[in-house]
Amino acid sequence: MNSLMTFDKYRVFETEFAGRKLKVETGKMTQLANGACLVTYGDTVVHCAVTASAKPREGVDFFPLSVDYEEKMYSVGKIPGSYLKREGRPTEHAILTSRVIDRPIRPLFDKSMRNDVSIVCTVMSVDPDCQPEVIAMVGASIAISISDIPWNGPISGCSVGMVDGEFVINPTEEQRKVSKMSTTVASTSERIAMIESGADCVSDEDMYNAIMFGHEANQSIIKFINEIKDEIGKPKFEFTSLEPDHEMFEAIKAFAEEDVKAALDTDDKTVRDERLKPIYEAVHEKFDELYPEQEAMIDECLYKTQKFIVRRWLLDEQKRVDGRGMDDIRPLASEVAVLPRVHGSGMFTRGQTQVLTVATLGSISDKQLLDGIDGETEKRYIHHYNFPSYSVGETKPSRGPGRREIGHGALAERALLPVIPSVEDFPYALRLVSEVLSSNGSTSQGSICGSTLALMDAGVPIKAPVAGISCGLITEGERWMTMVDIQGLEDFFGDMDFKVAGTHEGITAIQMDLKISGLTPEMVKEALEKTHKARLFILDEVMLKAIAEPRPELSPYAPKMFTTTIPADKISEVIGKSGKVIKEIQAECDVKIDIEEDGEIGQVFVAGLDADKCNRAIDIIQTIARDPEPGAMYLGKVTRIMDFGAFVEIAPGKEGLVHVSQLDVKRTENVTDVVNVGDIIRVMVTEIDDKGRLNLSRRQVLIDVDGLTPEDNGDSDRNSRPRRPRGGNDRRRGGGRR
Repeated sequence: MNSLMTFDKYRVFETEFAGRKLKVETGKMTQLANGACLVTYGDTVVHCAVTASAKPREGVDFFPLSVDYEEKMYSVGKIPGSYLKREGRPTEHAILTSRVIDRPIRPLFDKSMRNDVSIVCTVMSVDPDCQPEVIAMVGASIAISISDIPWNGPISGCSVGMVDGEFVINPTEEQRKVSKMSTTVASTSERIAMIESGADCVSDEDMYNAIMFGHEANQSIIKFINEIKDEIGKPKFEFTSLEPDHEMFEAIKAFAEEDVKAALDTDDKTVRDERLKPIYEAVHEKFDELYPEQEAMIDECLYKTQKFIVRRWLLDEQKRVDGRGMDDIRPLASEVAVLPRVHGSGMFTRGQTQVLTVATLGSISDKQLLDGIDGETEKRYIHHYNFPSYSVGETKPSRGPGRREIGHGALAERALLPVIPSVEDFPYALRLVSEVLSSNGSTSQGSICGSTLALMDAGVPIKAPVAGISCGLITEGERWMTMVDIQGLEDFFGDMDFKVAGTHEGITAIQMDLKISGLTPEMVKEALEKTHKARLFILDEVMLKAIAEPRPELSPYAPKMFTTTIPADKISEVIGKSGKVIKEIQAECDVKIDIEEDGEIGQVFVAGLDADKCNRAIDIIQTIARDPEPGAMYLGKVTRIMDFGAFVEIAPGKEGLVHVSQLDVKRTENVTDVVNVGDIIRVMVTEIDDKGRLNLSRRQVLIDVDGLTPEDNGDSDRNSRPRRPRGGNDRRRGGGRR
């Protein structure tokens, strides 16, 4: 007997978002999750599911939330390129998207909840005009809102572009290509919950207006989500709060408050930590017996005591832990050329935060290849950020970069990308590595400053120097205040880390992290104003005094890069069967050659440490790509000796005869009196016969170029520099910039 399944709870909700239909389906899929939905926007489809554990996790002092954004290659019609042919570890783009979704959602959960909550957003279909990252954020908000998990949402998110001076919500693929910014804004019904932005040096005013434009666009979607929640949302479950007992907290605070104040009142993190150790010991000695088996709660009370003190100092006394004013920046220092053999290095120090960035230049083939669903297949500018445990005085084995390290590296990369020269102006791949040597707040912004120094030290002709700075926030009811350049304690105990990077001209990147539900427009505006002043001070008073402009010459240890163009239909000849020709050129000239096809043009990049050898490779490539003509001169290699002359190869597969009478300006009896196999000599094409054979002359080169006569015995061309073949239109880059 057959039965037909029905979906009694299946519901479809539709609205319009930035002129396109947004459809939400619930009740058909994923019956066992606490909440789930399928969101369709254009042809982009994202499945979002949220689950929670029935009981709190033991032994944790934080809310255990995990957010995973899963990119499925089938969503863009691709088979994964790995050996296993299945998706493996998440791409960096997926990790960054997970962080962007996490940041506005996390503060809206009760901080005392210890039940595990997992949010999984699976991208199932991608329409390039409808970014799945934004739809995943909206879908996650819907899934939590209709679930039985306690949450103070919803939120909505959108992408804001700027095309021809006009703001665009959720720009299409073509609009994103020409947009001056890519700004993601998440909002609650009242406040701005998250900002993530990359921009091409836009003004503070334009950035503020873009944020508010996105915030306004989010309101219709929040209303839409609330309507769905009101119609099908489940009642929220009760959970066990692990907030410390109020009586316990007040007793511990009264006992330790004055000692903690004395311990915190220093600008040295090491001194502060040493002062706190005996306080923790004294508190446990007194309260462990009073509150048995609650050591973790006692530690939590001490943490809350420190938080209480720092926040009261800031709000009531405008006093910072290290004695600075609200708009004062910690002591700064910049240094370049820190390491002798690298291509470029810069060290930036702000208080006890110190970052050393190293720049490495490579050939175009050193660019990173990407295998994701966002359409980006490669990048030639790469930034990596490392945060070892010793930077905070801890002992922990290195296990590779985590989500935080990947996020901070991407932020620095985004901040500097607008000032990186184009491949046409600077045909190199670039990798920057920021090593955090010491951390006491805002290492990501320190890495931006250190990276600017390293790039200029390396001689990279960046369009403008970039500096980064953070702004903090303390709130209490309607009271609030901001402070610039927050250190570790102000980050831990404060409500915001508003990071802004930019040049003199404008903003290049923003990342805003919050511990509260959101910011008012006034808070956003003040943060932008304070970071603007601070970054200009850092640029003018510190960084540009260490190095005023990019060095005119590259490091002697950096590869010299030469470029030329050839007809696209000649690329196969330059490469040769199974790469035989290009391998021979690389081996002979000790260079690395990359060729990229662009329409009817082949762009050739030649990299090597010896400029003469690079020139030699360029000449060989031009010779292959352009048929020799009478009068053209080449540098060739003697391959065979005969009684009547020498055969000279001017390029792989292109060989000609230099008759004995054409070897020298004076009479030559024996060929070996002038040349031997393996010699590199300059020759001129004198004739191409009807069979395509080349007749070459060394004698004519000596007369026309060196001005020798039969009376001269000179043989000065053995070590001469190569000359460009006639008709060449190559563009070259040697040890410095053009």
